[in-house]
Amino acid sequence: MDDFKIIEKLGDGAYSSVYKVKRIEDSQHYALKKVNIFNLSEKERENALNEVRILASCQNKNVISYKEAFIESESNSLCIIMEYANNKDLYQLIIEHTKRKEHMKENDIWYILIQIVRGMKSLHDLNIMHRDLKSANIFLTEDLIVKLGDMNVSRMADKQGLNYTQTGTPYYASPEVWKDKPYDFKSDIWSLG
Repeated sequence: MDDFKIIEKLGDGAYSSVYKVKRIEDSQHYALKKVNIFNLSEKERENALNEVRILASCQNKNVISYKEAFIESESNSLCIIMEYANNKDLYQLIIEHTKRKEHMKENDIWYILIQIVRGMKSLHDLNIMHRDLKSANIFLTEDLIVKLGDMNVSRMADKQGLNYTQTGTPYYASPEVWKDKPYDFKSDIWSLG
């Protein structure tokens, strides 16, 4: 952590906190996800380490890029340094339009949708299911470049292209996930819809 300066807290998850940080060496901004792994169950710990593996394996402009990870001994936290999307997430953008009683421009919707699909395809091409695709996990840059993020429940599909664990955000979950049945990549497509 000596290499980074915390600028601001961006949010809290169930097991982690995310910060905007500046790397002292080059003054570049990044997102830092701190996961206190020692207070987690074995499965939750595996999810945190899995996120590092998934982020490190995917090189696509529409997926948050991985920079580095390390253990901070002072706080017993896994620290994941990732690309910082310098705007908001899609959920915040939708809320802003709702508050102003405005519709998003159709061209902007298509522009965002196509990028989400490109990011999702890059994951699927690597046999990875996102499994928690929702507007709050779709980050935007100031240029409206989409970045899929929050991969802590993402998983590789088995040899048949299936997953079995019920996970993700219930409102966005496909019927197969709700029914606790095996599901495939189409489940991510359901969440996108």
